[in-house]
Amino acid sequence: MSGSVQVTQKLQHQQHQQQQQQQQHHYESSCHLSTKSSVSQQSFSTYKTSSRRLQTTVKTEKGKEVVKLSPLPKRAKRTYLAMDTDKEVIGYVIPVFRASHEVVRGLTEAQEEDVTEEGINYVAMRNLFVREAREAMEVKVEKRTRTTHIRESAERMELGKTMEEWAEFRKKMNPDSLTHRPEFIVKPRGQTVWEGKTVKLHCTVAGWPKPRIAWYKNNVLIDAKAHPEKYAVESNYNMHSLEIKNCDFIDTAQYHVSALNVKGEVSSVATIVVKRFQEGKEAGPLDPKPHGFCAEHGVTFETTIIDKFEVAFGREGETLSLGCTVIVYPTVKKYQPEVVWYRNSVPLKPSKWVHTHWSGERATVTLVHLNKEDEGMYTLRVNTKSGFDTYSAYVFVRDADVEVEGVPVAPLDVRCHDANKDYVVVTWKQPAVEGSSSILGYYIDRCEVGTHHWAQCNDSPVKYARFPVTGLVEGRSYIFRVRALNKEGVSRPSRVSEAVVAMDPSDRARLRAGPSAPFTGMIKFTEEDPTVGVVPGEPCDVVVTEATKSYVVLAWKPPVQRGHEGVMYYIEKCISGTDIWQRVNTGMPVKSPRFALFDLAEGKSYSFRVRCCNSAGVGEASVSTGEITVGDKLELPSAPGNPVATRNTDTSVVVIWGASQVKHLVGYYIEYTVVGTDKWMPCNNKPVKQTRFVCHGLTTGTNCVFRVKAVNAAGYSQSSPDSDAVVVQAAISVPGKPTGVSLVEAVKDYMVLFWTAPASTGGADIRGYFVDYRTVKGDVVGKWHEMNHKALTTTSYKAENLKENVFYQFQVRAMNMAGVSKASLASAALECKEWTITVAGAPVGLHVLEVRDTSVVVLWEPPAFNGRTPVNGYYLDVKKASAGEEGWKAAHEKANKMKYMKVTGLKAGTSYVFRVRAQNLAGVGKPSAVLGPILAQTHPGTKEIYVDVDDDGVISMIFECSEMKEGSEFVWSKNYQTITDTSRLTIITEQGKSRAIFNSPSLEDLGIFSCVVTNTDGISSSYTLTEEGLKRLLDISHDHKFPVIPFKSEMAMDLLEKGRVRFWTQVEKCTSACQVEYIFNDVIITEGQKYTMNFDKSTGIIEMFMDSLEITDEGTFTFNLVDGKAKGTTSLVLIGDEFRELQKKSEFERAEWVRKQGPHFVEYLDFTVTPECNVLLKCKIGNVRPETEITWSKDSIEIAEDDEDAQKIERKDVDLTFNIGKISKADAGIYEVFLRDDRGKDKSTFNLTDAGYQAVMNELFRVIANSSSEITVVSTEHGIILSSMVTYYNEELRVGWLQKDAKIAASERVKSGVTGEQLWLKINEPTEKDKGKYTMDIFDGKDGVKRVFDLTGKAWEEAFEEFQRLKAAAIAERNRARVVGGLPDVVAIQEGKSLNLTGNVWGEPVPEVSWTKNDRELVSDERYKLKFEHGKFASITIAAVTTTDSGKYALLVKNKYGTEAGEFTVSVYNPEEEENKEEKKG
Repeated sequence: MSGSVQVTQKLQHQQHQQQQQQQQHHYESSCHLSTKSSVSQQSFSTYKTSSRRLQTTVKTEKGKEVVKLSPLPKRAKRTYLAMDTDKEVIGYVIPVFRASHEVVRGLTEAQEEDVTEEGINYVAMRNLFVREAREAMEVKVEKRTRTTHIRESAERMELGKTMEEWAEFRKKMNPDSLTHRPEFIVKPRGQTVWEGKTVKLHCTVAGWPKPRIAWYKNNVLIDAKAHPEKYAVESNYNMHSLEIKNCDFIDTAQYHVSALNVKGEVSSVATIVVKRFQEGKEAGPLDPKPHGFCAEHGVTFETTIIDKFEVAFGREGETLSLGCTVIVYPTVKKYQPEVVWYRNSVPLKPSKWVHTHWSGERATVTLVHLNKEDEGMYTLRVNTKSGFDTYSAYVFVRDADVEVEGVPVAPLDVRCHDANKDYVVVTWKQPAVEGSSSILGYYIDRCEVGTHHWAQCNDSPVKYARFPVTGLVEGRSYIFRVRALNKEGVSRPSRVSEAVVAMDPSDRARLRAGPSAPFTGMIKFTEEDPTVGVVPGEPCDVVVTEATKSYVVLAWKPPVQRGHEGVMYYIEKCISGTDIWQRVNTGMPVKSPRFALFDLAEGKSYSFRVRCCNSAGVGEASVSTGEITVGDKLELPSAPGNPVATRNTDTSVVVIWGASQVKHLVGYYIEYTVVGTDKWMPCNNKPVKQTRFVCHGLTTGTNCVFRVKAVNAAGYSQSSPDSDAVVVQAAISVPGKPTGVSLVEAVKDYMVLFWTAPASTGGADIRGYFVDYRTVKGDVVGKWHEMNHKALTTTSYKAENLKENVFYQFQVRAMNMAGVSKASLASAALECKEWTITVAGAPVGLHVLEVRDTSVVVLWEPPAFNGRTPVNGYYLDVKKASAGEEGWKAAHEKANKMKYMKVTGLKAGTSYVFRVRAQNLAGVGKPSAVLGPILAQTHPGTKEIYVDVDDDGVISMIFECSEMKEGSEFVWSKNYQTITDTSRLTIITEQGKSRAIFNSPSLEDLGIFSCVVTNTDGISSSYTLTEEGLKRLLDISHDHKFPVIPFKSEMAMDLLEKGRVRFWTQVEKCTSACQVEYIFNDVIITEGQKYTMNFDKSTGIIEMFMDSLEITDEGTFTFNLVDGKAKGTTSLVLIGDEFRELQKKSEFERAEWVRKQGPHFVEYLDFTVTPECNVLLKCKIGNVRPETEITWSKDSIEIAEDDEDAQKIERKDVDLTFNIGKISKADAGIYEVFLRDDRGKDKSTFNLTDAGYQAVMNELFRVIANSSSEITVVSTEHGIILSSMVTYYNEELRVGWLQKDAKIAASERVKSGVTGEQLWLKINEPTEKDKGKYTMDIFDGKDGVKRVFDLTGKAWEEAFEEFQRLKAAAIAERNRARVVGGLPDVVAIQEGKSLNLTGNVWGEPVPEVSWTKNDRELVSDERYKLKFEHGKFASITIAAVTTTDSGKYALLVKNKYGTEAGEFTVSVYNPEEEENKEEKKG
């Protein structure tokens, strides 16, 4: 500013008051020096000026003093000048943004935005608008003494000197004041790294305006956004870095970094060299290590990953953990490897969804609340200073169950892009499953961070997987979610997006980058900013970035000339063929240089343009976009090419397909169906971009067909053609390497070799082996030569034509139908010379069968060299795989003569190794090669051999296998020797089941029978047939050959009417030829006068009836059945006390029958209590006639027809009732009912005394208690009432009230009682202590019925609030001002008379009193004398009334509780006029 500004004291005073009124709405304008400065925060050095401004000293809450300046004049531009105590302008103030940059950066998106370069003027002004809100400050004005003033002046002089030194320093750093070209303070340095490592280049750049940084690889620009899995670029506080992940050999290059601003450009070069570990033969222990490979005290670390996680399957909402055990050898104290987890080659960062843990031995990653975004290839990478090791497996996330059948599943991967002040673009990926019908569109929801309210952004569903959301509030953070819609309904919402802040991209970039400029102490300006009050220019580069059927998105660049206050925009459209421009956003201009237009007609063409506006006005329109036709620009993907499915494992298939020709491909979804069904199921729930995918989780042996569909933002493609059907089975591969090549016998010119078959057969049987040899002389080895040209079928070989005393090495290769394996490890150098040892050699051919959780069968072959005497036994040793050599234990004590042994007592899930030693008369030989490790674990789906005996008595053993493959066969063995003799067993195999039938089972068949399924993972089982087991099977076989008729139930006896007896049984099945013999005490009985027989062959029920039981009928009753060759017998013994008890029951039943021949009681007299709580005595009668006499009596006194109780008796058909009604103690007594006629009589009695009376009362109490309603709460002016209604209340009913499970004691304040049928508890003048759970306990004859009401929370608040309101209303009603009497309704008075009326008034406080006539207030004067005496009596006096005094009068009383009017009518008449009127009428 070149000149000085002078203002009057009055204007200063007005401006000072205005600033004080607006302090809480403006950002802080006081000066704060940088914390790096050594000067105090009081004042600045002085420069000449004549401006005069008020100055106050302010104390913040922290006690710091800060100088404040009064505002500038109202019409002046706010310049933010810094002045000293002499009112001298000393510089331009840049308020410091005091918020944590980490906090601000956390609110911004991860995406970098282009930053518009701005001049220093604009930077200083814009920083004022990103200041945090003013802290509340307590202002205290202090007067300063002269001494203080002098001291502060001295401090200012010292500060001025310091500032000059800073200025000199900045001149060196900034040759052109502040603005200067970029320069590298720290240049990037070249590095050499191992392949697979991550490397980072760093540099520090100075320059102003802030330079733009770009990285190049061999002069090609690096786009880190396009390749986030490979590159990561960061820029913080002028420090810049380029991170290259998972370096490959092709990353060796020259990397340039370029820094550019308006003053110029500089660049620097660094070279990255990526070294690859040497491939080829395995390094020996003495081989030299690569340069730099040994990093920690000359130690080379070897990393082994064990206990690996397999392909995992989870469901949305579940928690899934993956883990591996990592062994780093050797162990170096305080050294830990670097453990990194990746998903789809992108490092995982800990978050609320991802938790990683490294315990020092085990690395785990836990995925909390799984979502489909979590699906992918997970990789564990362990980095040491000697290299790295990795392991990967895929994680599949299945959809959660839908709430409504047929609706789509949730979309996924919701992201936010292109965020501005009031606008953001939301994208997502379509789900794999559309439901029972195609997806019609999507709904987008938004929620402001910090709230839980979700608002739907679009009224109608959008088809594109991309939508612009407008109407955001600047500065606020939002999260978004998406729901899919089809004909059946709406899906569950997707996982929410990351939070995004609605703000200007340049502000976001500035906040991410840190402070806008280095602090220089002050900034000076010498002239006024010319852009103040200028209308902004026109925007440029207006383009249509997106166009769909639903919306069109415009984007443009802000104008160069826009002022410091910021600009907003108006958008205009013009329909093609017209010259009329219509403003789209007429209500409110937009703040962002982006805008989405909806409600455009599909197929029509439009032109668009944009205008800028600010407080100075609206600028010129931009250049038109040209005609844009509304419609989808992005087409649906084409169908992928024909998929080809190939076998992979027992549960997976590899699918390869042709790529879809489409722009902006999101990925592919793969589906499969089982042949014979129409249900297609997804293989992946997250789209994959490659054209090859391994579909896991399939069922072994199923025949599957696959298809693929592509997806982009526009939607799904048509499905590809179906693949050929493929059976889910493991693919056949070459076998693994044989192991353990060793020498078992040596003579002068030949050696016998043995080796162990490979652990993996490659899915096919081993067809043979090839042996190679070479000579060894010292450290010199010869070339490998083949020994056999024809494949060997055994795991041993006699190598002939060798030279004596020459050393040889041997290696072996295995072969199957897929090819020849890699060679085994070479054996040790073996000398060809004759052995002289006497003990047997090592057994060979160790292998296992029948691996279970706690047992395993080990088999072996005898040694090739027996020693001086034949082998007479074997010893089997076992140890845990993790144990040392001292862990070997003998599996048995005595020598085992067999070549197999079952080892038991193993621990499930533990790995074991085995070895065998042979014994002869000379002793025990060397142990065999170690077999294992073998994991003690039952293979899933393993079945055991079971024995079956069919209906014809044929005994057979059956073994089933569900994992049969091509070429798999069942091989049966006895005592682990393949069965070749078919005279004892006949073997029948059908698909996955094999049956071994005993031709003639006998003791010759005792032994261990086993069955092995070839071409599988060792599926086998065995069955030991013992002598006892054979005997049991032969017995079952005999029963089947000679069957017994099965009985569904044994013989039983029933008593029938008249005392008849029924003996019966039921067989499960029989033929029409079945015959029955009825026997009593070994004598066959036949049907006659005493016995009646019946046999229903359709139901199998056999019956025999007897009219009565006599003394001679004591004994045993038997049914003998014969049905062809099957027989059956069942008996029932009736003797002794049992027979006599049955005989009594028979006689009683006969007597009952006789009783029922006359009138009788079907149901004897009993009671019931009705829902209305009436007590009824009831009974049911039978076989009555009209002449049957029915008599009631109480306490042996007959109830006559004219008695009062006779009205209570009622008969409905066969039901008799006596309605006692509401029972009392007067109703107690003995009630009887008599039935009589000429056929007989009967009587029923009910004792309604003592126990009977109490039983009735208990039932009554139960009905009353269960009829009680839930407790309700009612508030009154006195307090709160809890109540419950019952149907009826009896004074003997016990009712108790409890609060917080403690009995409530009655008091004046808390009372309980009964009013009619209402049970209540009154709480007068309730307090906080009365809150809690209230229980009403009603006795129901047993435990009691409880009704509970929780008088807390909202219920208490509403009840207490209503009580207070009613209490206040009652007080108001009692104290309300009112006229209580004294005034007539009508007053007729003769003209000239005096009228005096007095009204009685009440009110507390004493009301205000006024009088009105015809709704106009009267004032006390000579004519109207108005008085109000003693606060109770209001009077009005009118002397000498006239006809004009007639009218409607009212006495108005009013106090704070209300107003009331006492109205009356005054009629003044003239007698003479009345007489004249009468005469005229006459």
